[in-house]
Amino acid sequence: MRSFIRFLLRCAFRVMKVRVSFQVEDEGDWPQKGIYISNHVSWLDPVILFAFLPNNPVFLLHAKLYRNKWIRFFMHYAEKREFSYINVADTKDVIEIINSNRYCVMFPEGCMTDNGDMMKIYESPAVVADRTGAPFVPIWISGAEYSRFSETGDNLPHRPFPKIKVKVGAPKFIEINEELKKNRDYLRDVTYHLLNKMRFEMNFKSNITLFKNFVRITRIYGKEGWFKRREFLEDINRQPQTYKDVLLKSYVLGQKFAQLTGKGENVGVILPNAVATVVSFFGLSAYARVPVMLNFSLGAPVVVTMCKTACVKRVITSKAFIMKAKLEEVIEALQAEKIKITYLEDLAKTIKLSEKLRGVWYYKIKKIPVDQKSSDPAVILFTSGSEGTPKGVVLSHSNIIANVNQTRCFEQLNARDLLFNSLPMFHSFGLCVGVFFAIFSGARLFLFPSPLLYRTITELLYELKVTVMAATDTFYKVYANISHPHDFRNVRLCYAGAEAVKQETRDLVSERLGVRLMEAYGTTECSPVLCGNNTLFNKFGTLGKLPPAIDYRLEPVEGIKQGGEFVVRGPNIMKGYLYADNPGVLVPVKDGWYHTGDVVVVDDLGFVKIVDRVKRFAKIAGEMISLTAVENIAVEIWGTDEFRCGAIAIPSDKKGEQIIMVTNNKDASRAMFADKVRKKGLSELYIPVEFMYKEELPLFATGKADNITLKKWVLKEKGLS
Repeated sequence: MRSFIRFLLRCAFRVMKVRVSFQVEDEGDWPQKGIYISNHVSWLDPVILFAFLPNNPVFLLHAKLYRNKWIRFFMHYAEKREFSYINVADTKDVIEIINSNRYCVMFPEGCMTDNGDMMKIYESPAVVADRTGAPFVPIWISGAEYSRFSETGDNLPHRPFPKIKVKVGAPKFIEINEELKKNRDYLRDVTYHLLNKMRFEMNFKSNITLFKNFVRITRIYGKEGWFKRREFLEDINRQPQTYKDVLLKSYVLGQKFAQLTGKGENVGVILPNAVATVVSFFGLSAYARVPVMLNFSLGAPVVVTMCKTACVKRVITSKAFIMKAKLEEVIEALQAEKIKITYLEDLAKTIKLSEKLRGVWYYKIKKIPVDQKSSDPAVILFTSGSEGTPKGVVLSHSNIIANVNQTRCFEQLNARDLLFNSLPMFHSFGLCVGVFFAIFSGARLFLFPSPLLYRTITELLYELKVTVMAATDTFYKVYANISHPHDFRNVRLCYAGAEAVKQETRDLVSERLGVRLMEAYGTTECSPVLCGNNTLFNKFGTLGKLPPAIDYRLEPVEGIKQGGEFVVRGPNIMKGYLYADNPGVLVPVKDGWYHTGDVVVVDDLGFVKIVDRVKRFAKIAGEMISLTAVENIAVEIWGTDEFRCGAIAIPSDKKGEQIIMVTNNKDASRAMFADKVRKKGLSELYIPVEFMYKEELPLFATGKADNITLKKWVLKEKGLS
């Protein structure tokens, strides 16, 4: 009877568009005993697994699930038990069951998700696996969270019969570190990372482009109910846009871009954080044009260099924006180099009725205008230039989509979330996380043109009921000082990157705003997220942990005893660089490994901590002296909210290099610094030869220290080339 009931359930689920895949097909490859571990997104989960899983497992159900009359009805012939993840006796019983060569099904979250994200993980599954020597068989269920049987409420759009996919992984034997057996965080992480890896493998579609993915998201999140279209995008013009609005405009505007440019052509974009920028990006992407996001804040000469590096022949911009941002000099410099300028205002006047009708038709059938490969370039961004001339970073469609899914393994946004993005879209974090992460997660997005309009930003956080935001340590400090604590009342996720988060900033944000500040880390070359803390694991002073599908190694660095250079490889790593001295020629990453240039240590729990920067060293008399360490000593002595400093290495005839300290504190002196160095027992090579005063130290638009500009200023002041 049990087999007959399972057969009927399988037939019913297949009609309901439930698809199950196994990484192990041959029954002979299954171990004698094992532990199925699965995420938990709906009431259907145990019934689906009962219908499809082999090995006649025992289902360990939490109280709410076990007592449900419908679960008991459909699983009448399944062996099931009520199980508590904090009851030691229950855990002992499970160990006995598995040791009798049986399989068990466990839901390590202990309850159903209410927001689509993974809930907390209990340590019991890892304890059971360690005591029994049984392997984990990871399972990921996707799609059921959109059904009427989930508890996600308004967080996700619900449909009567969503497509449900279940992936059953291969058995995996785990090795428990003997020294960490009693560490509950470690035991939880063993299970968490295995499920997280399954989540990434299930959600990452390596053969899809950005525009095609946007069309897919439009189908899922485009409507609220039967008739109402969902508004998801807004800027300072305060005209909310639906998925239909953005997709339709992308089709129409993309046709005009296709008339002016060739397939695969690199097209410059000088636009602020606005709806028009998102539409222009997807319009270019739909017709296989590659947007080159130009950092207009660096000045005309650098923008011209960027265009030459990427072989840009045409730049798309807006007359209103050029006037408001006072970028006339940039436009004149581009025109002097015979680069064509296309204004969106002028382009809009040339759109014909036939093009609008074609756009409507394309929207109705959800057409992909031009076929592209996921490995094709999707966007060209530029490094900040903090260590020299900005390099072009070529990211493919697959790079960005992989990183969006990796980011979703840290934090999951839902339909109720509103992400506030004030970081510029020429910055990798502002574009890939601030735009694509929000849009592809089904969250709402508000675009703001500048992170420097502090008072306006805090008022908008209050008015819009923002739930997620990202900024830098510098900006958070100002926001916390000038805002009313109630401005942040709805913010549930606050991420900081680009520079280290200081303890005083963390304390200020926590005490004044009641918000826990999470630190994350990434680079343009990594699309950009590489490490992150989250609500499940968070350790201050670290960058968090690596997401799934990232391999890393630490390479030794001369003069550094602890840690090594962080070298990474994964599907989010860029296609390669474009250099100014060899325009348009892609230089790929050697063997797929990217050297971050950061010196890190990784602890037993997987938390990554930066201890220095490879290129931020001075070589004095043959010794490597960390400029970051020199700056940290200055902060210990004079550190206040207003204090800024920068240690710069310049040439020296006697010792190879010497250190100059630039600071905005007039009272900073070499004598006080030397006294602190001696008390710390450090070498006197850490003492700068000179202190220079500068009222304002240069910063990038993200708030990150601009050490190149600062070094140029020091060299000029010293009369050196």
